[in-house]
Amino acid sequence: MSQIILAEPSVKLPPTQAELPCDDGIPMETQRHKMQMDILIDTLWPWLESRSDGYVSGNMFVYFSLEQVKNQDFRGPDFFAVLGVPKTERRSWVVWEEGKPPDVVIELLSDSTASQDKNEKKLIYQNLLRVPEYFWFDPFNPDDLAGFYLNRGLYQPIAPNAENQLVSQSLGLALVRWQGTYRGVDTTWLRWQTLDQKLLPTSQEMVEAERQNTEKERQNTEKERQIAEQAQQRAEQAETQLRQITVSLFQKGMTLEEIAKLTGLKTSEVQSIVYTQQSL
Repeated sequence: MSQIILAEPSVKLPPTQAELPCDDGIPMETQRHKMQMDILIDTLWPWLESRSDGYVSGNMFVYFSLEQVKNQDFRGPDFFAVLGVPKTERRSWVVWEEGKPPDVVIELLSDSTASQDKNEKKLIYQNLLRVPEYFWFDPFNPDDLAGFYLNRGLYQPIAPNAENQLVSQSLGLALVRWQGTYRGVDTTWLRWQTLDQKLLPTSQEMVEAERQNTEKERQNTEKERQIAEQAQQRAEQAETQLRQITVSLFQKGMTLEEIAKLTGLKTSEVQSIVYTQQSL
């Protein structure tokens, strides 16, 4: 009986995300950069909850070419979002596994990265990754904000709309500059907003909104209780006055029937009030 020997496959399969490096040990530029990345990610996650698909992350390696592995070019965008993909945890974003690049990429500029983000990286996202929309923002210079969309293979500027929003057609959301406090830092932040100008809330804002709703419900309940209590007091006062009038009329010589007709009470009710008063 002859033995069948399986030949080794001649085509080497590309590495998976489990096999690729996912950490270079290099922290983000500053605390402000980290917080800006967090506010973009944390506000988008709840929005994705309404969908059955989608993924958002930041400061994660994005692999689109085996040359990256060869050259140890592992750095990824500060923020990216993808629709039409399963909601699952990833170590890195590997295009040949996912079947598509990110839909939206945002780079946070700094003195040391601005030139690269505006030139080299922009060309990589345009020519190699083919990212449909690319934005950059400087957390320490909010005026330096720009967006681009891929049109026939080239990035074209995204012009602000009438509400001064930079609209992401991929997500159906907009990016806006927002002056406010996030995690104790009061500055101008880049935030997601709906097209009808409603900010996607942070976790702190959602907790505060829930607290305010609870307090509003408590106040409404207390107001309803006070209204009911006041109505009860008025009813008791009216009943007391009616009893006093009934007794007074009886003492003035009116008959039970006459008092009943005048007060709208039943004769038996008038009789009960009068007899109760006489027994005191």
